[in-house]
Amino acid sequence: MREFQQSSLGLSGSLLIAHPNLLDPNFRRTVLYIAAHDAGDGSFGLVLNRETDKTVADLIDEPGLGPLGKVPVFFGGPVGRDKITFAAFRWRTEAQSVECRVSLDLDEARDAALDSDTVVRAFLGYAGWTGGQLETELEQKAWVVQKPDQDVLDPELCKQLWFNIMQNYGPWFRLLASAPDDPSLN
Repeated sequence: MREFQQSSLGLSGSLLIAHPNLLDPNFRRTVLYIAAHDAGDGSFGLVLNRETDKTVADLIDEPGLGPLGKVPVFFGGPVGRDKITFAAFRWRTEAQSVECRVSLDLDEARDAALDSDTVVRAFLGYAGWTGGQLETELEQKAWVVQKPDQDVLDPELCKQLWFNIMQNYGPWFRLLASAPDDPSLN
């Protein structure tokens, strides 16, 4: 199995949290893990809080999946939704950071799922930005950036992850986060 690595390039290893005013349906109220970032080459991320109602075993007819078969499948982003991407996440206590390996093949994902210190997730699609695109969106305040904590790996918290993060940014963000998508329905 390849070693976990956290890139030191720019935003790699950070969480990208959709600002409450971001209305793009692909990213509305999402939390993404930025697995790779380079201002010139672009960025690659995975949405952490949009679970499907499927598991890996529902989508891959392969004998011997073991624990990997029970891994929930998430919508990773709007690009390449016809392909499953596996990612293995590990919390590093000494560095207080999340490390991630992406695009594991089936055997690597199966092995990682056996490691009790690793959280394996499967994603349909991913989020991608061309060089400079994410920086422009950050200047437009479409995203909030923060360092991940260990809670982002807890599957029980994933549905409320965006709301929980917004609660920590103060009353204005809390108010915006609590507002319904369509205020006329209030």
